[in-house]
Amino acid sequence: MQSAKLAMAALLMLVAAANSTVSADPLVTGLWQKIDEQTGKSVGWFLFTENEGTYQGMIAKVFLRPGDPPNQTCAACKDDRKDQPLLGIPLIRNMRANGLYYEGGNILDPRDGNIYNAMMTLSPDGQTLTVRGYLGIALFGRDEVWYRLPETAYKDLDPIIIARYLPGMTTASIKRKQNQNQNTAKSSNIAR
Repeated sequence: MQSAKLAMAALLMLVAAANSTVSADPLVTGLWQKIDEQTGKSVGWFLFTENEGTYQGMIAKVFLRPGDPPNQTCAACKDDRKDQPLLGIPLIRNMRANGLYYEGGNILDPRDGNIYNAMMTLSPDGQTLTVRGYLGIALFGRDEVWYRLPETAYKDLDPIIIARYLPGMTTASIKRKQNQNQNTAKSSNIAR
């Protein structure tokens, strides 16, 4: 009887350990980059945050083209984002996660102020995000693929973005995290 209890306990522990090693789906939170397909250059960076199960994406960094005015605002916006600076403006709002799919939200086109329904699909490895804005039904829309940026990219964000959307993250904590990552990389190279 005692050995049966021990065997059952061992089996339960194995099942629990196996369940804990199964990783959850990656999340959209973090920094993303949109790349111009023709030039291969970055068009912009986007920061996704989560609040009570709802995700939103803000413009975290703008890469101006020659002739673009600095400090652009959303003059064409028709809602609460009207005349807000593009840097930091909530571009994607009200997305809800369903595994690797995000839906139920909307996306702003800051060029004309139009707001479209939105859906997003996160790759299983969490490194690419397909963003689709559409009018009415998803069939009538357009996809963009964004790429996840490494944690070291946070150091290149404007302090205003960090203060507004990442209040717990300071410049010092970003540098500390970056140094930890570099030290880990160095120690893993030494071990080889």
